[in-house]
Amino acid sequence: MVAFPKSPNESCKGMMYFPRMLDKIRLHGCGDLPEEYHKNFGAPRSADGALCNFLRIKHVDLCERVKKGGTDEEILEWCFENGRRPNEGDIFLWNAFASKIGFRDFATPVLQQAKQKLGIENRDDILTMPDLMDFEEGRRS
Repeated sequence: MVAFPKSPNESCKGMMYFPRMLDKIRLHGCGDLPEEYHKNFGAPRSADGALCNFLRIKHVDLCERVKKGGTDEEILEWCFENGRRPNEGDIFLWNAFASKIGFRDFATPVLQQAKQKLGIENRDDILTMPDLMDFEEGRRS
């Protein structure tokens, strides 16, 4: 059975994408992360890498912390203690970035290629990578 991580639109303590990143780490740890997700798993120019950089933590260190267990909230608090604690304005900017990856930015060509590969290049409602992820993972028709 294919197990997909949470939607990129879910949030933890107001931070979008964090629950998805933790889900990917957990799925990877038990061998259930689909193979096509391995390429970007923690990669610097991926949402995982961008969020780790934003929090000033290393993805490998986060993976080790996730292995120890805990809720998303507890692990995010660990990130704040071991990296940086963003303020309300920082979180607002992160969410604006995370919700719009692929819309007129560095990821636009990747989004367009993926839409073409899926045969949905004419879908005007799929404008961002989060839109595409939710489509591919069956949360959007």
